[in-house]
Amino acid sequence: MVTGDRLKIQGYWLASGILGVTGAIMKRVGVSGADVIVTKSIGPSPRKGHSGPILATSHGGLLNAVGLTNPGIEGFKDEISILKGSGVPVVLSIFGNTVDEITEVATKGLELKPDAFELNLSCPHAEIGQIAHDPDLTFRYVKSVKDIVDRPVFAKITPNASDIISVAEAAERAGADAVVAINTVRGMKIDIYQKRPVLGNKVGGLSGPPVFPIAVRCVYDLYRELSIPIIGVGGVTSWEDAVEMHLAGASAIQVGTAVLDSVDVFGQIKQGVAKYLHDEGITKISEIIGAATRS
Repeated sequence: MVTGDRLKIQGYWLASGILGVTGAIMKRVGVSGADVIVTKSIGPSPRKGHSGPILATSHGGLLNAVGLTNPGIEGFKDEISILKGSGVPVVLSIFGNTVDEITEVATKGLELKPDAFELNLSCPHAEIGQIAHDPDLTFRYVKSVKDIVDRPVFAKITPNASDIISVAEAAERAGADAVVAINTVRGMKIDIYQKRPVLGNKVGGLSGPPVFPIAVRCVYDLYRELSIPIIGVGGVTSWEDAVEMHLAGASAIQVGTAVLDSVDVFGQIKQGVAKYLHDEGITKISEIIGAATRS
């Protein structure tokens, strides 16, 4: 689970998508303390995404229905070059509507020399959202990429699946080096005066603090069943959240929506976790990973 001795599944990462596709902006997060940068999900060709509105706030969280807007893998070369110049490991998030498409993107993505690939199998407001509902489809997508790349592959799965364990186990059987749990939760917001959905796509993905308990539950359940590491994501905004996610079983943690409030969140989390470990008399973070599952 190491590429060129640079990437280890630990620490605090920028989650995919939250800062768009501009390399300079994502690079700033790396300078501010992110241990790894995960790019916005990139597909085989340019994609415009959904019509607006594409963002709305709700109950302390963020609803988005961007629709996987991206420049396509060929158009992302310059941006990832900027990112790689930051000295922070880069994980290339990719998607495809078919197995052939994601294989094509992975093949071209190898030329960009990312440190790992994250497979977006679960965006809740795009066609690919159904992949991570089906263990067989998940297996095929993961294996198709693992068969052609020479670096770690992470499968990002959804809490919207009826059986998240079966999906994750399928990813593990296919050779995934880790699972990323969770993607956003399907949700919507209705304007009570216009009496219609706020988002142009009607349904979007909910992120931020409201989904944190869901993410913790998923990580906890997955940790008890899987042999591969879990990268936790979903609503982490503080060092307390990070500790809780580690206790549930996350080896590494991605931070997304909280970055919109402050890019310094990574440093704040690191300092808080370090103090917690010191105060608890714990020498290394690996001692608390999954500890809550053993109580």
